[in-house]
Amino acid sequence: MSINLISKPIVDQELENLKNRCNKLKNSGIIPNLQVLLVGNNKASKIYTNRKKKFCESFGAKCDIHHLDENISVDDFINELNKISSDKNVHGTFVQLPLPKQLSNLEVEKLIPAEKDVDGFHPFNLFALLSDNKKNDYFKPCTPYGVMNLLKYYNIPISGKNAVIIGRSMIVGKPMQMLLTNANATVTLCHSKTQNLAELTKKADIIISAIGKPKFLNDTYIHPDQKNKTVVIDVGINTDQDGNLCGDVDFDKVSPLVYAITPVPGGVGPLTILTLSQNLLQAAEKII
Repeated sequence: MSINLISKPIVDQELENLKNRCNKLKNSGIIPNLQVLLVGNNKASKIYTNRKKKFCESFGAKCDIHHLDENISVDDFINELNKISSDKNVHGTFVQLPLPKQLSNLEVEKLIPAEKDVDGFHPFNLFALLSDNKKNDYFKPCTPYGVMNLLKYYNIPISGKNAVIIGRSMIVGKPMQMLLTNANATVTLCHSKTQNLAELTKKADIIISAIGKPKFLNDTYIHPDQKNKTVVIDVGINTDQDGNLCGDVDFDKVSPLVYAITPVPGGVGPLTILTLSQNLLQAAEKII
């Protein structure tokens, strides 16, 4: 039977640490302050930003959501973002994606100062990740770093292992590749044009799926010889034909064949919010 890699014990353990760090900042006269820009009425985005706000407030930080009109102009959006990110009392800012069509071509990651980019996508932060900056003075992208913390918590070895990532987005796939490479894994980054994907996953010690296709990864992607050896990380958040929440992985079919697997919900998702919070406190602590 496989190990369920649930995030709750990680979040519970780290929450006390976040509270202590936040109290120390408050004793120095600093209230960690996160400002979120939400454009339009995307239901999933509303739910997700509210979860981030609730979690930040649970350890004592301040979090405000700026809900902007779906039809806001490019100039007005940039002005609003600049006003928020230039506020000296704001330590972290991010824009909740997706954005409406008129804003979709904006390079939002370049509009937020690197020192307030708690999402970890500013060119400065991405170069630090690419170059494996050992000073740890930058922000790592939240979801990929959450995955790394998950693997660490459950004592899953990375160095020398073969890892296959399915999905090449800037949000998960590409930074995930860098983090695993920096941890001395041999990484194959797969995508929609990859041929013979199953041949690659069947040789993998670690499989990370982030493609947004419900129950895409099934038992045919796991080699029988790898039974009870493979670790599967499901980053996808989808709904199945019945409207139920599910991941990229067909959990019921894959779980009996692998050593460990993340469920959806309860796996990677909460770690993204946790890492965002860790980045926020890191940003606030820089000014002490």
